[in-house]
Amino acid sequence: MTDIKRELETAYLSLKEQNRIPFTPDIALVLGSGLGDYADSADFTKVAEIPYSEIEGFPVSTVSGHDGRFVFGTAGDKKVVCMKGRVHYYEGYPVDKVVLPIRLMQRMGAKVLLLTNAAGGVNPSYRPGDFVSISDHISSFMPSPLIGPNEDTFGVRFPDMSQVYSLRLRETLCECARSLNIDLKEGVYVQLTGPNYETPAEIRMVSKLGADLVGMSTVIEAMAARHMGMEICGISIVTNMACGVISGAVLSHEEVKETAAVAKERFTALVTCFLKTLTISL
Repeated sequence: MTDIKRELETAYLSLKEQNRIPFTPDIALVLGSGLGDYADSADFTKVAEIPYSEIEGFPVSTVSGHDGRFVFGTAGDKKVVCMKGRVHYYEGYPVDKVVLPIRLMQRMGAKVLLLTNAAGGVNPSYRPGDFVSISDHISSFMPSPLIGPNEDTFGVRFPDMSQVYSLRLRETLCECARSLNIDLKEGVYVQLTGPNYETPAEIRMVSKLGADLVGMSTVIEAMAARHMGMEICGISIVTNMACGVISGAVLSHEEVKETAAVAKERFTALVTCFLKTLTISL
């Protein structure tokens, strides 16, 4: 057993022994910066909560806007486990710790992963408040969570990444957006390490590489989930236009949270529709 598998089993068994997992979830949902209120909305029926600090060997969120707990609940007939706040590489955790929550939700039984985030808009056609379905990502600026001895019970040594973000799930998300009259765009997301925002030269670089969105999360989570066979969908909310080339404004985390708050009702409606509408592949 690898160290990564041992850490995962330690966290999982600590919850099982305490009888803290109320059901086998169908879907894992990661709520990004400023988006955690979904877990407290009327559209989500809460069943149980587990602070990360109460899970043995688990990383703890340290960033404002990231509450740091698992929330179990239902949306329609779907059983959902939410990460109300994620952990980030820039907080000082090694990459395997950052993706441990994703692996734990898969270990609980979740087959589908919906990743959400607040992102900077690189594509000049985007505007703050836009919703973007992630079609692909660029991982080159982050260490892969798969480096090191492969855990064969998770997945193969060299996993395919040709379609990380499921076309089936993206079509479901698009149908929900149309039904709600939400203009859902599609784009490529790049994860940089943070915590500093990007320089104008860095934005020019990622734009030339084909990125439409830039942020500090999501990509390594998607890679770990793909390795373990989860079906993945991603939603970005454009909370600001990227530095220098796109916008001359000074960027701040408060702006990110404020824009996410303004989009809260549309976000809740879109996520709820998606969770209730999708079918779970056996």
